Amino acid sequence: MDRKNFAFGKNNMILIAIGVVVVIIGFLLMTGPSTTIDHFEPDIFSVRRIKIAPLICLIGFVIMIYAVIKKPTEDKQ
Repeated sequence: MDRKNFAFGKNNMILIAIGVVVVIIGFLLMTGPSTTIDHFEPDIFSVRRIKIAPLICLIGFVIMIYAVIKKPTEDKQ
């Protein structure tokens, strides 16, 4: 298949991969112990799980949106 038929260039695919990795890191930061009926876990309200992890996920999604919108560069050959 010809390279000109692809919607994304190499840089776009790299940015999309970086965005996916950042989103996965954000979701991993959200994980932790859960509260049960018998035991309350105060860590569910930690700054890491409430503020930092969603912000990292948002940054990852913004990176992916930028990668999709960015016009691929033309290779001079």
